[in-house]
Amino acid sequence: MTGTAIEVEGLVKRFGERVAVDNVSMHIRSGEISGFLGPNGSGKTTMIRVMCGLLKPDAGRGTVLGYDLQRDGARIRREIGYMTQHFSLYKDLTVAENLTFVAGLYGLHPLHRHVTEAMAEFGLTARRDQLAGTLSGGWQQRLSLAACIIHRPRLLLLDEPTAGVDPKARREFWQEIHAMTERGITVLVATHFMDEAERCHRVHYISFGRLVASGTVQEVIDRAGLSTFLVEGEKIAEAEHLLTAMAGVDQIAAFGDALHVVGRDEAVLRQAVEQVTAATGTRMSPTETSLEDAFIRLIGEAGGGPP
Repeated sequence: MTGTAIEVEGLVKRFGERVAVDNVSMHIRSGEISGFLGPNGSGKTTMIRVMCGLLKPDAGRGTVLGYDLQRDGARIRREIGYMTQHFSLYKDLTVAENLTFVAGLYGLHPLHRHVTEAMAEFGLTARRDQLAGTLSGGWQQRLSLAACIIHRPRLLLLDEPTAGVDPKARREFWQEIHAMTERGITVLVATHFMDEAERCHRVHYISFGRLVASGTVQEVIDRAGLSTFLVEGEKIAEAEHLLTAMAGVDQIAAFGDALHVVGRDEAVLRQAVEQVTAATGTRMSPTETSLEDAFIRLIGEAGGGPP
């Protein structure tokens, strides 16, 4: 992976008095999958629309595929594929008609060949005459992705593309994404699923318009500086109640019949967990800190609220 696909510095986007993107600087390498994470309302979609050239930033500077964000919005839009969070094609047109329409917008010739190749790539050939509105969520997702890549973009910007689809469709989608990067396409995918973030080469977490963390998954976890213990047994409800009042315990999360107990000071945390497990007859063991645990910690460091 060499070169830079996206480089932004000090990016700001306001809507009236509300700051949706607050001084964000970010670097995305060519040919990698970058996860863009954050809760709903965190500014992910606004950031993506700025990088698409659909919105102009109010401050800051940057380039996308070498084009200037402020001056070259039209050129950027020709070189990227943008998949919105909600299905945005025509539901009363067939699969083939939708793809023909999109291919025509990009001036592709011959239309038939580009449409046929896109349908074949995403397994849509058998559904070419089916109305888009009658497709399942997973098949609508495939159609949207086919429309995004029909003009062979160098960069894909995907805004929560797996929302509302089943686990099988999500897995197949990610297989397609990794196959695209093997062909040199750069992908920035917005998501709030931690398991999807772990499929990315690098992750960028935004909270209330501010960039909280960037790096590989392991780098982000290491930066949080947390230790985690697993507590198991029949009395985990009692253990959880006791742990909430213990020094050194920053987070407690239930996972089935177990608790993940997280803290910054491993010695103090271990002492607290040992005391509670001894009192409740539960068991403890060290475990790996999750990406979700790390992000919750980093959000806390950033203030945990809007600017």
